[in-house]
Amino acid sequence: MATNGTIDTLVIYGVGLIGGSFALALKKAGAVRHVIGIDRSPAAARRALELGIIDAVGIGPEAVKDADMVLLATPVAQTAGVLAGLLPFLGEDAVVTDAGSTKADVAAAARSVLRDRVGQFVPGHPIAGRETNGPEAAVGDLYVGKKFVVTPLAESRPEDVDRVTDAWRACGAIIHRLAPEEHDRVFASVSHLPHLLAYALVDDIANKPHADLLFQYAASGFRDFTRIAGSSPEMWRDISLANGAALLGELDAYLAQLALLRERLAAGDGAALEAVYGNAQRARRNWIEAIEAAETPAPQDNAE
Repeated sequence: MATNGTIDTLVIYGVGLIGGSFALALKKAGAVRHVIGIDRSPAAARRALELGIIDAVGIGPEAVKDADMVLLATPVAQTAGVLAGLLPFLGEDAVVTDAGSTKADVAAAARSVLRDRVGQFVPGHPIAGRETNGPEAAVGDLYVGKKFVVTPLAESRPEDVDRVTDAWRACGAIIHRLAPEEHDRVFASVSHLPHLLAYALVDDIANKPHADLLFQYAASGFRDFTRIAGSSPEMWRDISLANGAALLGELDAYLAQLALLRERLAAGDGAALEAVYGNAQRARRNWIEAIEAAETPAPQDNAE
């Protein structure tokens, strides 16, 4: 059992960037005593052990039998299967959470699989990441000053919501709270669409007959715009499909914006183009200032 806010036994499914960084951050904060890692790649699990990210490699779902907390840091499409496997071994006092980038589908999977034990599940989403993957990408300060969005179910036990948010606070995260459906609408706009666009641009250029020449002259602007296209294709395939309805709405709105810009460009309407560029510049500056303010020391949670 966890005592004094410290997790005695944490089991992590997926020991790469997200799960591995969670483990390292909790260890750094002295907020966990023993970490067991489970990964579909035996090599990744062994590497996580070598790096000190985990303390033991779990062999199958029975590894959760003594867990106080279980974190699913796997592609969202695997949620139902992972939950079905661990359920027979899960203690009644354990809390299960996740780090997926979509939440409505995860909530539905939890209700379908866990049924009368769904109260033990608390969905969540850390808003932090890198384009690199695997245990080597994990760092202990990934979540410092970053948002963690908890999206509890109506059935989630309040004490388990507190346990999950306390763990992410120990990692240095700022806690926010959204309903699963609201979360998915928001992130379709500001996360899922940008990933789709970055992948589309790089794929388009890569398929041109003179791609080598184009990439030779691509510089920092292209690198910055397409950085997230280095993320896991499997993970983003699952996210795109899971949040397909909201993402399609955002994509249609973006296509309309592109069509409007095309009309203005074709008409040589520089004033109209500049107006769009200027509005975007001001909005981005305001956003950057807000981000910088939010990441100052001793930030306040926004979980109510």
